[in-house]
Amino acid sequence: MALPLAFTPKLLTALGEGYGAARLRADLVAGLTVAIVALPLSMALGIASGASPDKGLITAIIAGFVISLLGGSRVQVGGPTGAFVVVIAGVIARHGYPGLLAATTMAGAILIVAGYAGIGRLMRYVPMPVVTGFTAGIAVIIASGEVGDFLGLRAGHVPAEFVGKWAAYLDAIGTLSPVTVGVGLGTLAIILGLRWLNPRLPGYLIAIVAAGLAVALLHLPVETVGERFPHMPTSLPLPQIPALNLAIMRDVLPSAFTIAFLAGIEALLSAVVADGMTGYRHRSGQELVGQGVANLASALFGGLPATGAIARTATNIRAGAQTPVAGMAHALFLLLILLLAGQLVAYVPMPALAAILLIVAWGMSEIDRFRALLRMDAGERALLLLTFALTVFVDLTVAIGVGVTLASLLFMARMAEATGVLDEDESLEDPTQRAALPPGVEVFRIAGPLFFGAASEMVEALGRIGSTPSAVILRLDRVPYIDSSGVHVLETVVRRARARGARVILCDMPRPVWETLARVRPRFAGAERVGTLAAAISRVSRKRVAE
Repeated sequence: MALPLAFTPKLLTALGEGYGAARLRADLVAGLTVAIVALPLSMALGIASGASPDKGLITAIIAGFVISLLGGSRVQVGGPTGAFVVVIAGVIARHGYPGLLAATTMAGAILIVAGYAGIGRLMRYVPMPVVTGFTAGIAVIIASGEVGDFLGLRAGHVPAEFVGKWAAYLDAIGTLSPVTVGVGLGTLAIILGLRWLNPRLPGYLIAIVAAGLAVALLHLPVETVGERFPHMPTSLPLPQIPALNLAIMRDVLPSAFTIAFLAGIEALLSAVVADGMTGYRHRSGQELVGQGVANLASALFGGLPATGAIARTATNIRAGAQTPVAGMAHALFLLLILLLAGQLVAYVPMPALAAILLIVAWGMSEIDRFRALLRMDAGERALLLLTFALTVFVDLTVAIGVGVTLASLLFMARMAEATGVLDEDESLEDPTQRAALPPGVEVFRIAGPLFFGAASEMVEALGRIGSTPSAVILRLDRVPYIDSSGVHVLETVVRRARARGARVILCDMPRPVWETLARVRPRFAGAERVGTLAAAISRVSRKRVAE
């Protein structure tokens, strides 16, 4: 029996289109490129999570292969990511590594159920301030966790919580190692310098190789991976079913839901980014199913939680990936590196890995988006800052729960206000507007608040236009409110229309909407603004006459 299209892995679709030597060659080149990027990242994330570098590599190999094999995105690349670091470290600290394997297994099952239940579509309802708040909070925690290795501090046991961690660092500041700091700064300089000179070069790998050679040849007193993990295996372990019983399942259930939530959010965000770069469309349900099976497989081999990785997926696309075979090849190349050159990992300096994670944390912080959200109204600012503070100082699970709950309450309050503004007798359609349109011009009248839940529907509606119009007029007279996610989607609509050669004109804009857009006016430099629909039609008509 044929699989429903919504739950057909993209690998089958891609292979069904025909797969020849040219596509295979492109996928192998892309897979090798991503493997070179993923190698140091996977090791660093394994250490930052409170595990070991081989656990990160195992996750990238096993979960990365399965995500590409069964996922709903054509070019998604999966593996360990920074979003999980905080959760993983907390689970290991409270329940040990067996507890993490149990939580990962349960998260995999949750993702599979969520995929088949169609919950992937509901992920869009998580508002931007919550996502940005906990992502920035995770970035701060990751960066804080690397301070000791970057400075070479001999702090002994460092508490997991943020305040206690920094108190331990301050107590041990007298043990700072200038040589270790020099290696860390040198690694940073190489990575950033290569990004500036030639972004296509594998900066992470070149930097850790250079740091490792410097430490080994100059006999520098810097801790290496081999010194901290003297018995690190250099092969895949045999699969083993994680220990599951009612007691441990009850204890790790909140963490399992958090892992599943983060995996779903990041995987679908990464898939959306990939869609924008390639023009394809992912299958959200199958993507969650693939992520779920990948996490089950990772736990079976003793790995960490995994999800789609935005940076590695973008690298895969830029390297010329054609099908999911590229992601599978990336996993196989990592396996070859582990088997043939795994012993060389022992020579990697710890401050070099710390430098890589500091750059990862900076990328996760999304500082520009954070600043933009701080310019929004008081409700969104409070939601952003509260989610951020709870993530850093309390717990990620609490931050997500409180953030989503407050966002829902804030939304309901705004909907109550918006209901009073609308005239119930007013028709949603204007039968005269289309007759006055010049050829090749499309008008969209947006009715209702453009908020975090409804915003994506606007992109989908505009995406259903058959032929590219010469101009798109967006009437916003029935939009009583627009939030940051709505602003982001409106920006996406303008950018996509402009890329397809269409003018974009915004008209009939209520003052509150205009005031919100004015705060981020540079984002809409490509759109024109006029007062009314008649003025917009007149402007289009004048341009056509002039042409």
